[in-house]
Amino acid sequence: MAAVAVLSGEVRAEGVGKTIDETTLLLPTDVSADPGECVVLRGPNGSGKTTLLRIIGGLLVPTVGSATIGGRDADERDRAVRAAVAALLGAPTTYRDLTLIDHLVLIDSTWGGEPASSDARGLALLDRLGIAHLDDRFPHELSSGQEQLFRLALTFSRPSTVVLLDEPEQRLDTTKRQVVADLIRERTSDGTTVVMACHDPDLTASLASRVVDVVPAR
Repeated sequence: MAAVAVLSGEVRAEGVGKTIDETTLLLPTDVSADPGECVVLRGPNGSGKTTLLRIIGGLLVPTVGSATIGGRDADERDRAVRAAVAALLGAPTTYRDLTLIDHLVLIDSTWGGEPASSDARGLALLDRLGIAHLDDRFPHELSSGQEQLFRLALTFSRPSTVVLLDEPEQRLDTTKRQVVADLIRERTSDGTTVVMACHDPDLTASLASRVVDVVPAR
């Protein structure tokens, strides 16, 4: 199998917009983010923040404009783009017969982690998020807040140069939000680019290198 190109975390979305039939999901919007930056998308519900994140991650083709990751078209069918981007956009796919730690070990091994220490890395991440005691639970046994923390664990367990987060603070209390903020700071300090939609003004103020206001279509 051919080696996958390693893309930088340079994110560019130039005039990207999305219309389906006569419904405008996103007005043309620009986003620019460089390695080590955290760019926060701000706007009311329905303004198109999730649509914008999906376009940046290559999950959705814009009607107008263009999006690139590390200089390549943002397209999830491109193996290099898939390798570059870790995203929490909606509910991730989970397996009913795998425990939380099983999921993290699976992701770790898929992306080249050392098998002998996969469990330790997974448990350390669950511990950071305060759910290590749930490591042998199944995803469907979690509460709403625990499920959000597990989704974040799935995202942060992946090596990537770009992290996309859609309202990572939802269903979390103030203490847990600060834990997530610390994880985001660590990733940006390591040179990862983070682009996130966020409704929490305190989280935005503490993390954002830049804020992009997404304007509703109506």
